[in-house]
Amino acid sequence: MYARDNESGATQSQEQPTSAQVEAAVDAFRMLSDATRLRLMWLLSSGDYDVSSLAQALGAARPSVSQHLAKLRLAGLVETRRDGRRVVYRARDAHVRALIHEALFHADHEVSGIPRHD
Repeated sequence: MYARDNESGATQSQEQPTSAQVEAAVDAFRMLSDATRLRLMWLLSSGDYDVSSLAQALGAARPSVSQHLAKLRLAGLVETRRDGRRVVYRARDAHVRALIHEALFHADHEVSGIPRHD
């Protein structure tokens, strides 16, 4: 949708994101700026979990995890489905999963000293 910067440089004719798109991205980043929510999204980007499993994996209280999941759901970053009496959560789509992975892979470069690459 948007042309990426290339070696010849960006041009003025490149399509810019709309205000609504920028605001939606800001809202998503705001939701992901919490360490617990980012950890939840990391888990949810690799599979489906119920609240108890997520709480156990994070070593967090179940009510706290439920509150974070509600915020992530309202932000459109996770979706749910019923499995009997349980509600199962997962990352909403491939875009969300890629965003989480890229953010944490970038962080890995920052903290480990792995050389940067394009």
